[in-house]
Amino acid sequence: MNPAHDYINCSPEPYRSIMLHLQLLVESTIPEAQLKYKWHLPFYYLDDKTMFCFFNFRKIFVDLGMSYGNELTNQHGKLIAGEGRKMLRSLRFETLEEIDDQMVIETLLELKEIRINHKKKK
Repeated sequence: MNPAHDYINCSPEPYRSIMLHLQLLVESTIPEAQLKYKWHLPFYYLDDKTMFCFFNFRKIFVDLGMSYGNELTNQHGKLIAGEGRKMLRSLRFETLEEIDDQMVIETLLELKEIRINHKKKK
């Protein structure tokens, strides 16, 4: 196994199930996303250089963190600002039942557009 999979699979329940479900949502919604292990976290990239999102197990919840998440519309009102990080936003889940698949999918698709537009501007 690779370290990203180890991080997910070695996490305690219910957080492992949360991350496995989020992994399914990310990979089915954004099939080109590549799972890597950066900064001791499972991190998705749209290509080798374009950071997309990551999972962070934080003792009592899982963050689905998003680079450039500050540009998301937050249409569902669920985004949380990153502690001390201006461009980071996350969706936070304490239980598997809290995950609204449609909201996560819509957020991921919006984030993908933001990241693609940033790449075009370079």
